[in-house]
Amino acid sequence: MRRANASRLGALLVFVAATGCGEHQGPGQVTAEALPTTRVAARLERQAALPAAVRPHGRANKQILFGDLHVHTTFSADAFAIALPLLGGEGVHPPADACDFARYCADLDFWSINDHAEGITPAHWQETVDSIRACNAVSADDQDPDTVAFLGWEWTQVGNTPEQHYGHKNVVLREFGPGRVPRRPIQAIRPEFTHMELPFLARLAPFADWENRQTYWDQQFQNAQVADTPVCAEGVPTRDLPDDCMEGARTPEGLYAKLDEWGFDHLVIPHGTTWGFNAPGGARLDLGLNAKDHDPASQRLLEIYSGHGNAEEYRRWRTFLRDEAGTPSCPAPTENYLACCWQAGEIIRGRCADVDDATCEARVETARHNYLAAGPAGFQTVPGASVQEWLDCGQCRDCFLPANGHVPMMSGQYGIAVGNFDEPSAPLHYRMGFIGSSDTHRARAGNGFKEFGLRRSADATLKNSRFMGTGDVTAESQAVVFSELPLQKRRDTERQASLYVTGGLVAVHAPSRDRNEIYDALEAREVYATSGDRTLLWFDLLNGPRGRTPMGSEVVQTEVPRFRVSATGAFFQKPGCPDFVEGALGPDRLQRLCLGECYHPSDQRKQITRIEIVRIRPQTGADEDIADLIDDPWRRFDCEPDTAGCMVEFEDSEFLALGRTAAYYARAIQEPTPAVNGAGLGCVSDGNGGCEEVTACAVGALEGEDCLANIEERAWSSPIWLDPAP
Repeated sequence: MRRANASRLGALLVFVAATGCGEHQGPGQVTAEALPTTRVAARLERQAALPAAVRPHGRANKQILFGDLHVHTTFSADAFAIALPLLGGEGVHPPADACDFARYCADLDFWSINDHAEGITPAHWQETVDSIRACNAVSADDQDPDTVAFLGWEWTQVGNTPEQHYGHKNVVLREFGPGRVPRRPIQAIRPEFTHMELPFLARLAPFADWENRQTYWDQQFQNAQVADTPVCAEGVPTRDLPDDCMEGARTPEGLYAKLDEWGFDHLVIPHGTTWGFNAPGGARLDLGLNAKDHDPASQRLLEIYSGHGNAEEYRRWRTFLRDEAGTPSCPAPTENYLACCWQAGEIIRGRCADVDDATCEARVETARHNYLAAGPAGFQTVPGASVQEWLDCGQCRDCFLPANGHVPMMSGQYGIAVGNFDEPSAPLHYRMGFIGSSDTHRARAGNGFKEFGLRRSADATLKNSRFMGTGDVTAESQAVVFSELPLQKRRDTERQASLYVTGGLVAVHAPSRDRNEIYDALEAREVYATSGDRTLLWFDLLNGPRGRTPMGSEVVQTEVPRFRVSATGAFFQKPGCPDFVEGALGPDRLQRLCLGECYHPSDQRKQITRIEIVRIRPQTGADEDIADLIDDPWRRFDCEPDTAGCMVEFEDSEFLALGRTAAYYARAIQEPTPAVNGAGLGCVSDGNGGCEEVTACAVGALEGEDCLANIEERAWSSPIWLDPAP
């Protein structure tokens, strides 16, 4: 009897710990104080002060505005999970925090909210809409607001195989007024991602962290809210669906159809495309390049840089190979790439001390097979393997800050080059401008203005072996079925900690700060990406049919094209925050939200050291090798030391003779400066292009360590497409 009573008491304690007295976490309260007009005016004044030799002639009617179109709050299920203190989090950051951070801490011109639709109940959606309206209402002048907030969400599709993977897309809406937005966001229907149920032992966290117990209970309460909300019926017109369900679309075709039914202006922006943390090896952007799954009217931008790394560069190597029968195999190492399936075998080889060579080789081959079969969860197939044992497998060794497990056929360069020739008379190609954004999960829009805060600005979390882990060391690998793993065991979050960086930015050339003119510039692709610094960049075709033509344009060119690139480095930052920020937020909120640091420019700029031009000739047939069509760099111009900036002009004398479309974009590269996780995994070269060990600074890094290393911050223009005359 006593044992039964003890069991009941234990079960009760677990229930109380897991559920407790959870409460609904609302959107928070937006701080209702606009920025000083002098602060806003200074943004344009700093650009106007540049020498005329750097600023493009004839472009004085436009200014460069900086924003972040990828911001998550704890309305996103994964963001709430990493906010838990025992995972290194700092508690909830609702939509109002994103607004205040964008306005006061980051001094952004514009931003958008993009919480995962999979976890947004009807109540959360209405609160999101209300919070964006409150954020915009702070500015007294609609024509010249201090900060513009856009409404949106993320459609978070992930396929278990390359043939099922379209990838994540952000939806950004032009309007936010009553009757001018969808009644609900549209999710990708991922039941395992709708709410972040923690492992059983993690639900006892309130006992281990009693002081913060309410945060854990509130997280479980939000999970329950999502789980209790029904999914809308499929096949019903979106306007006819009830308001109390969560709506989904399984493919891009379905997403576009539902957006078109609403009829409101929208942009759909793919992002995190090369991130092997989610994308299966072998995934390719052209899966969605067809008349159904690509809408060129709305899918006009591609996020090539974020806190998850760089998705620009294409490489010829592959994460795995297929024979003519479609059977996968593991590629041997090359100078610039080590496949993780190969390294899985090498780790097992190191555990062969007690067996003969033949048995060992059989275990090695099994390990490689198991890794390939497990997809992104391949790291789980080698129990007990440390981050250091995996070396730098899966990483692009000669890319700038590549995403974890870089997938080349999901890169921006591949997307510009690849074509669809199902209809030979009407081939399809992507024509998407380039943007950067943060993908912050801590509501810190535009968090790359200073390099600090590995576990606050970047999304790295503390390792906690009680919640995560790959088990005890074994002599043989184990088979793992990706779809059968709980969500928290599908991704190698420990290794990823050394590959998170602070976020990027999107910059637009717009006539004013008006919401519609910013949106028009985005739609026109007159935009560029940065790695977080506010580098100024102009890229123009000088002799188009209508004269000077900006980045993002499509032109039928009848003469040798001439281009001009101008770039000016970002300002070095002063420590701390301007005085008015503390006056608006108060000292406690300034510290908790801004971490005591704000965008606070000095009067000294970083130098642009070089400008690189990339030329891509999109495929004219499916048999053309993508790598042969990408000239990177096609031109390189070293810049004289000058903090005012750098300007170059060039032409392509080959264009007319080529007789085919060509796309050109510019990279402006700054002098080296320290950055969070700048060294990534910290490869120690073996002298032959490989790694003999990795340091992986962020693994086990203590609170306050930022793992700084020098990088060359940069900006990428959107391409200019030149078509030959008929």
